[in-house]
Amino acid sequence: MRELSIILPAKNEAEGLKRTLPGLREAYPDAEIIVVNDGSTDATAEIAAGLGAKVVGSPYSMGNGAAIKRGTRAAHGAVLVFMDADGQHSAEHIGQLLAKLDEGFDMVVGARDGSGQANFHRGLANAFYNRLASHMTGHRIDDLTSGFRAVRADKFREFLHLLPNGFSYPTTSTMAFFRSAYPVAYVPIPVAKRVGNGSHIRPLKDGIRFLLIIFKIATLYSPMKLFAPIAAAFFLTGLGYYGYTFATMHRFTNMSTLLFSAAVIIFLIGLISEQITGLTYLAAKGEGTKQ
Repeated sequence: MRELSIILPAKNEAEGLKRTLPGLREAYPDAEIIVVNDGSTDATAEIAAGLGAKVVGSPYSMGNGAAIKRGTRAAHGAVLVFMDADGQHSAEHIGQLLAKLDEGFDMVVGARDGSGQANFHRGLANAFYNRLASHMTGHRIDDLTSGFRAVRADKFREFLHLLPNGFSYPTTSTMAFFRSAYPVAYVPIPVAKRVGNGSHIRPLKDGIRFLLIIFKIATLYSPMKLFAPIAAAFFLTGLGYYGYTFATMHRFTNMSTLLFSAAVIIFLIGLISEQITGLTYLAAKGEGTKQ
């Protein structure tokens, strides 16, 4: 039997844990079950401890990604399973992730279908992120932001220092695995309606944050795939504007100079970013080896 740790980040999820933890303990009696109490103000910690989970946490909320990092550091299993504590994920689907992991993958993600999205707009946003990430990596990504996943602990720990403290840890970890040539697979799973509190997502603030994820996806994996097209667009715009001004005024204008200069600067920024990204992942490898 593999050494398995199941990690559930939880913020005010007392009701969800009442449904989730008994099923986990019944299905995986030998697994280490860790509930990371992210500064909850309800009985999350007491409920988790009473249902036999190991409870770690912080005195105030530090974010979903911070809870994942704290839980990973406390875990002893060779395989880590991350899942939500709000009842959306079920113990019965963990076996599908583990079976896929046994095929040689280093990360297996439970991919939600359309019915598993919080709302229509979130579904559209996630579909866009999936397409963008698939384009950047050259691999099909079915669900970039799913928090239900199984990973090999040693591989995942290599990238702990890269993970943000907020909600985009799935994006960062997925792109980090692809960037380091660790194989990732997707398994379709149904998602139940959440129990207890409403979603912690805030539409305006997190909408802006999700837009930033678009750029983060690119810079995490291959910055030149983002900067080169932008540089080309500026260059072609400058070339077109120069053609227009030469034909009408027989002049090379300052605007054309500005557009050509911007193209060169953006391209060089992309080139430097590509080198920094390579060094970042080299450093991550070194950190993982030390751990």
